[in-house]
Amino acid sequence: MSRSADAPSSRTGAPTRSGATTAATAARARRVKLTVSRVDPWSAMKMSFLISVALGIAGVVMVAVLWMILSGMGVFSEVNRLVGTIFNDTENPFDIMDFLGFGRVLSLSIVVGVIDVILLTALSTLGAFLYNICSALVGGLQLTLTDD
Repeated sequence: MSRSADAPSSRTGAPTRSGATTAATAARARRVKLTVSRVDPWSAMKMSFLISVALGIAGVVMVAVLWMILSGMGVFSEVNRLVGTIFNDTENPFDIMDFLGFGRVLSLSIVVGVIDVILLTALSTLGAFLYNICSALVGGLQLTLTDD
């Protein structure tokens, strides 16, 4: 006896062509308890390095865009004008671009990004080692996963 392609399979709970599932499949959601007993420090270091590089690049781009927006709005020239009226020094006029020029700000943000990459990579690797030590003492982190 052959089976129709549209008939649901009651043993496997496979969906039909119309997308409907059987009641047996909906009632059988599995719950699994897992324990994270060890984190590999090498993989933690690789992942944290990649994530911190991405955050460093995003930070440099964010600083560059923010500087361009502030410059386009005329904030720096307004600060120059305000400081010029306050100090009224004609011999040594104040120019904020001596302190906050685009090159200087971008260079500083790159340095901060590189320090960020080094620190986050080292701290997450150290965190993996510390987790492994604590996990050996108390058994690790227990998770309950469900299959919906």
